[in-house]
Amino acid sequence: MNLTPKEIVEYLDQYVIGQKSAKKTIALALRTRYRRMQLDEDLQNEIMPKNILMIGSTGVGKTEISRRLAKMMRVPFIKVEASKYTEVGFVGRDVESMIRDLVVNAISIVKAEQEEANREKIDNYVINKIVEKLLPPLPEGASESKKDDYQRLLESMEKRVESGEMDDKIIELEVSKLNVEFDDTGLPPEMAKVQESFSKVFATINKEDNKKEVTVKDAKVLLRQEASQKLLDASSVNAEALRRAENGGIIFLDEIDKIALSEKSSGRNDPSKEGVQRDLLPIVEGSSVSTKYGTINTDHILFIAAGAFHVSKPSDLIPELQGRFPLRVELESLTEETLYQILTQTQNSLLKQYVALLSVEGMTLEFDDAAIRAIAKLAHRANENTEDIGARRLHTVLENILEEISFVADEYEGKTFTITKELVHEKLEEVVEDDDLSRYIL
Repeated sequence: MNLTPKEIVEYLDQYVIGQKSAKKTIALALRTRYRRMQLDEDLQNEIMPKNILMIGSTGVGKTEISRRLAKMMRVPFIKVEASKYTEVGFVGRDVESMIRDLVVNAISIVKAEQEEANREKIDNYVINKIVEKLLPPLPEGASESKKDDYQRLLESMEKRVESGEMDDKIIELEVSKLNVEFDDTGLPPEMAKVQESFSKVFATINKEDNKKEVTVKDAKVLLRQEASQKLLDASSVNAEALRRAENGGIIFLDEIDKIALSEKSSGRNDPSKEGVQRDLLPIVEGSSVSTKYGTINTDHILFIAAGAFHVSKPSDLIPELQGRFPLRVELESLTEETLYQILTQTQNSLLKQYVALLSVEGMTLEFDDAAIRAIAKLAHRANENTEDIGARRLHTVLENILEEISFVADEYEGKTFTITKELVHEKLEEVVEDDDLSRYIL
């Protein structure tokens, strides 16, 4: 992933409005990882990632930044919720399972790349198998002219299968039992290996291949999986995936404030809080984690943590864990102007989504600029009067405005409906002004 910090920020600007400081910090952290990989191996091992802690109330763009990073980057990336882990010894997921999740993600990336690189071989395997089923083999002792005719017929059939012309034909396919992969990352690797061994034993006991009648279209999918398993070297895929996860892996640890213990908190022995922090510490500091694909070292995995910190503060995390997140970024609350820009400037804004959804009914939905300004203003006012939930308030506001129109959209087929400022105020002003109503409706 050879993108400059400016290019990363430009990409994020299409989806997240404002929050320049957070975007800049993340862009620099990602670029530093690229720079590190260009250095000598001895120096590479000395350069540790600068983990990031993003602080900001809900709905300001923390999770959206992580979603967009995951789509943009071709490096192992997972987003996990800190609140779903429990201390070792309690029922639940232990923190090491996030590293196993990262390895599984890396394997899927490497496998997809190798399948793309071997696409021609895989396609040929699939087409040859299907053509064998569609055309009966030539009997032994056939004359040369028959062989030539059969060869021409074979080439013609291959083209028809490839073009999709034969997709509706039914063929009988012997579907060999593929090796079942257990990717339950909550299990210890030793137990996962035992499960896999059992599956292989049962597969050898029942060696009969499944014979299925399927369409050619479905056969292509089934045979592609079979071809992928036969043509790709699993050990080299696993080795490359482990290397990438170690050197380029990124874990976005959301809701980290939920495992912080504030001074007011009573249960200091809560298994999902302080104990999780202690278990998380060696993972973030750097340790070796066993997975069923091999051992992975976490020294160079980048951790980006995020939390609203409404009830607790970053200083409520245990000091050792605080020290492992040296870069702190505070995300700003959303202003009325920011909400307006979110509605009008983002790549796939909510307004574009509603316009596209209602166009399915043959209706053209339009928004006046004054109406969009009014929506932003009322959403901002609702955030000020009740809980500040940031851009998520726009979902509720727009749903309230468009609910009735969406219900009778079929009556507007071939017509244009414009959302005006007056309509917005008619639907929402009373609700926004009344605190009690807005708490329940907005």
